[in-house]
Amino acid sequence: MPVPLSILDLAPILAGGTAGDALRRTLDLARHAEQFGYARYWVAEHHFTPGVASSQPALLLGQIAAVTDHIRLGSGAVQTGHQTALSIVEQFGLLDALYPGRFDLGLGRSGQRRKEALSELGAPPPPAEEHVVDGLLIPKPFSFAPLLASARTALFVRLLQQPGAEPPDFPDVLDEIEALLAGPITDTDGNEARAVPGEGADLQLWILGSSGGQSAREAGRRGLPFAANYHVAPAKVLEAVDAYRSAFQPSSVLPAPHVMVSADVVVAADDETARELAAGFGLWVHSIRTGAGARPYPSPAEVAAHVWTAEQRDLVADRVATQFVGSPQTVADKLRTLQRATGADELLVTTVTYDHADRVHSFELLAKEWLG
Repeated sequence: MPVPLSILDLAPILAGGTAGDALRRTLDLARHAEQFGYARYWVAEHHFTPGVASSQPALLLGQIAAVTDHIRLGSGAVQTGHQTALSIVEQFGLLDALYPGRFDLGLGRSGQRRKEALSELGAPPPPAEEHVVDGLLIPKPFSFAPLLASARTALFVRLLQQPGAEPPDFPDVLDEIEALLAGPITDTDGNEARAVPGEGADLQLWILGSSGGQSAREAGRRGLPFAANYHVAPAKVLEAVDAYRSAFQPSSVLPAPHVMVSADVVVAADDETARELAAGFGLWVHSIRTGAGARPYPSPAEVAAHVWTAEQRDLVADRVATQFVGSPQTVADKLRTLQRATGADELLVTTVTYDHADRVHSFELLAKEWLG
């Protein structure tokens, strides 16, 4: 039997379109995903990105839950540096109260990562070359440190946090989230604080990570499921899953490690058509890598008019090379390679095309090939 296959949706905004258009397409895609047999439907959290409408996962998930019946829904991921543990638990507790037993609370670091980036500036990058492991391409690593340490990011952080606030350490946030879900928090004087709704919510906690750092280790130490990002940081996916498994301690949640791995895919009837549909991906990634935030996904006319420089191609080479593009069989074969090389227990795919019908059809073709 194939491992479960799920969807990560960024609610992409298209060139010439609006956030409202993107969000309505997300609702439509979620309904189709349920019909196609996908296991989970996750939405991302991104801020200050002209090309992405998914900024508030809990709000969006409530809308998706209202138009679907049974598919599991989740966040990929709530950025814990931007809000308190209580607000996160209350938001997802409210969702669970209305639609019991359907939600995955995926958690990620955010402000904490920027602190590390500041210390990494000027340090020589670790020596690494593109290589292949068990058929899976592991490209040269890309450093996000200059972007995270930029003045532009500092502006974003100022708007995302209360004045003078500092993001708490990730383990402390996780401790508080787990405590609020389990029951009241009590101080030394016996005062109780309860998350209502939230306490006792039937949520599945996940931790997402793009390296073998703190997120992977915390997921393992707590015995929680872990989602590794091949689609964001393909160079570090093996490092991430190895760190998670090495740190894993059995828990009441899991007796053994459980890993989900993500991938960018575009599927069409044949390889050539799929390559045409995926042509805008490089330009879209380039806007992210230059620090401008994801631009609205470019139209075919914009893609045809763009003249690439060698420097631009080099900036996005790792993401373009690790996008799985082709016929259903071609992409399914590449996903099997990803699953084999990482030992993934589940796979999570994300797709962006300019035409919504092509995007829905891509997921339909892949589901039919993968699930039979």
